[in-house]
Amino acid sequence: MSESPDSASSRPAGRPPGSSARTLEQLQRRLAEFAEARQWGRYHTPKNLAAALSVEAGELVEIFQWLTPEESLRVMTAPDAADRVRDEVADVLAYLLQFCEVLEIDALDALEAKIERNEKRFPVHGNGHSME
Repeated sequence: MSESPDSASSRPAGRPPGSSARTLEQLQRRLAEFAEARQWGRYHTPKNLAAALSVEAGELVEIFQWLTPEESLRVMTAPDAADRVRDEVADVLAYLLQFCEVLEIDALDALEAKIERNEKRFPVHGNGHSME
């Protein structure tokens, strides 16, 4: 994955690409405080947040809509497209974390439980494919 020329300068010093100095809980709390300070709580219902999450996921899909598979693999090499992808990923994650906050879902616990269910549901058989 390639970065835009100025993305390295926007990252805090000493932090390599792909590293995370903050925890998911810290970012989730920051989002909650941001919304609370603006009195947006009345709008942050599970229904509204699920809809917003869907809209943002759609905006991410829109970036890739007419690209060939090969072009989609290279999308991060174009600075403008890479910035759009990062912004939409951030929007999707933000709404997902806000959704989890409202419903008191631990996103990492939910993901871990889902992976464990899938490992049982789709066991590896020699060639890496499940047999059903």
